[in-house]
Amino acid sequence: MGKIRYYDIRCVNGDTTSIQIENGTIENAGSSYYGKALVRVLGENGWGYCCISPFDMDDEKAKKEAIERAARYMAEEICKELGIELGKMNIQYFADGEFEVCFEESIRGCEVYLVQSTFPNCDNLMELLLMIDAAKRASAKSIIAVMPYFGWARQDRKDKPRVSIASKLVADLLSAAGVNRVITMDLHADQIQGFFNVPVDHLYASSVFIPYIQSLNLEEMVIASPDVGGAKRANSYAKYFDVPLVLCHKQRAKANVVANMTVIGDVKDKNVILVDDMVDTAGPITKAADLMLSFGAKSVRALCSHAIMSDPASERVDNCGMTEMIFTNSIPFTKDCKKAHVLSVAHLFADTIRRIHENESISSQYLIK
Repeated sequence: MGKIRYYDIRCVNGDTTSIQIENGTIENAGSSYYGKALVRVLGENGWGYCCISPFDMDDEKAKKEAIERAARYMAEEICKELGIELGKMNIQYFADGEFEVCFEESIRGCEVYLVQSTFPNCDNLMELLLMIDAAKRASAKSIIAVMPYFGWARQDRKDKPRVSIASKLVADLLSAAGVNRVITMDLHADQIQGFFNVPVDHLYASSVFIPYIQSLNLEEMVIASPDVGGAKRANSYAKYFDVPLVLCHKQRAKANVVANMTVIGDVKDKNVILVDDMVDTAGPITKAADLMLSFGAKSVRALCSHAIMSDPASERVDNCGMTEMIFTNSIPFTKDCKKAHVLSVAHLFADTIRRIHENESISSQYLIK
């Protein structure tokens, strides 16, 4: 690892109590302590990020490992795939937390690709906006935002009075900052592409998930969606593998809390593949997995493009009957979850960048759409 110019570690500690109620009866209850941290590193080649859970600020060895891990985030992987070096930039922090970004080399007349997922906290989005503005003012030929995970995408419509449409606002902010193109993957809703007034290249994690599933050589396989809203996404996988589609119908009590769930379709003696675009608290998807096992499923695996994995998600995944949960590295995932399996999409984004630069088709690389 090269020289570290700057790093910060933001820690959160607390206690979590979870209670699972089925038909008015307490089925499961427990509490746990958690300590997690967001690590940001500015190295010689640019920014890196990672989330660590559990994390102890007094453990100097763990702190050093976290910093090194963050410095190897996806931008570096993409550059390795393309056989190029990361551009040089710097960031200066003021005492109140405000920051200033600066490119440390000329980018006049260049295609500039800025790699940044906009997962919380808001600094990630603000850094991207400032980098776009700095590139525009430095006379870059074109500015492309490479956003493996497009944050705020769950707020894509006005589903109740007096709420914002956050994904539209983020799209407007990116356009106002001066972005010329956006590359992202598995948006929460396809129509978010229409919020932009610039081209959007929408990639699909299926390009890495499908080869992995094929390598398992599963017999009697079915594809399932943990909710009706994801039926279209799951149906694309079902058509590709030529297998049945199963749906879970869930009713939410509130955000991230499912009141009840039913299975639509036959899963008895089947190897079930659950498909979803993101996992936050993992409550719905682990409940769906256990429900399908109770209906006689032989095994249950989950494909999830974006591993948000807010606590106590890792605990829920490890404690449920699911065989494994497969993620991409669109969000750095370093939590302690024994059933998690992370697949890199760096080569997918690298190939897309190459195709854009050489004016080649993007859609020809899709396995399914």
